[in-house]
Amino acid sequence: MSTTRRAYKTELDLNDRQVTACRKHAGAARWAYNWGLQRKQEAYRQTGKSPSAIDLHRELNALKQTDMPWMYEVSKCAPQEALRNLDTAFAHFFRRAQLKKAGKYQGKLGYPKRKSKKRGLGGFRLTGSIGVFPEAIYLPRLGRLRLKEHGYLPTGEVKVLSATVTEQAGHWYVSVLVEQEQPELPVNTGPVVGVDLGLKRLATLSDGAIEENPRHLKQRLRKIKRLHRSREGGALPGRAVSEGGQSANQHVASTHHSAGENQVSRRD
Repeated sequence: MSTTRRAYKTELDLNDRQVTACRKHAGAARWAYNWGLQRKQEAYRQTGKSPSAIDLHRELNALKQTDMPWMYEVSKCAPQEALRNLDTAFAHFFRRAQLKKAGKYQGKLGYPKRKSKKRGLGGFRLTGSIGVFPEAIYLPRLGRLRLKEHGYLPTGEVKVLSATVTEQAGHWYVSVLVEQEQPELPVNTGPVVGVDLGLKRLATLSDGAIEENPRHLKQRLRKIKRLHRSREGGALPGRAVSEGGQSANQHVASTHHSAGENQVSRRD
C-alpha cells in the first residue's frame, strides 16, 4: 500500500467574529507577500542578491516588535507561509526564464506581482496543530470553525500537513492537505458498461440509457451577461460606485461563484 498526498476543499460556516479573524489573517498574508516582494527587489538592486523567505521572516519578526504590533493578532504562519509562496513564485519565474532561453517555453514568464484587495481578499495557509472533525476543523489562532458539509474531510488515520483558507465572493473555504495511504483499487467483477460523454447529451451508455445535459452553465452565463448589462447601464465614468452599484457588483460575483461551483460539482 503506497502513501499519497491529497487536498480536500470544503466551505466554512463562519460567524461574524470568525470572518473578521480570517480577514485579518488574509490581510497579514497579503501585506507580507507585498512587503517581501519590495524587499527582494530593493536588495537585488543594491547587492545583486535576493534574500530568502527565512531571511525575510527574521527581518519581519524584528519589525513586528516596533512598527507592526497588529501582526501579533494573527498566527505567525500566515505571513511566514506567504513569504514561502513568494520564494516559490520566483523559483517558477526563473525556471520558465531558463526554459524560454533554451527555446522550450513559449508562454509568459509570470514575474511575481503585488497582491491587491481589488482581486479579492485572497487567503492564507496555516500549519501546526490542526484538528479535523466530522462537523468542524480546528486551526491555530482561529479555533474551532464549523463546516457546511459534514463528514467530507478525512478524520481517520491521515497526517494533516497544512490548511489553506481562501475567500471567494463572500464565501470562505478551507483546503486541507493530508498524507494518507492509497488503497489498492478493487477488481471489478460485475457487468461492464461503456459511457460516451457529449455536449448535446451528457452521457450515452452502451446499454441504451441516455442522460440529458441540464446545461446549468449556459443558464448561468446568460444570467451573468444580463447582470453585466444592467450594471453597466447605470454606471457613469469618473463617478464613485454607489451603494446600489456595489450591491450589483456583489450580485455578479455571487453568480460567477455559483457558476464555478456548478462546474466543480459536474466534474466530481
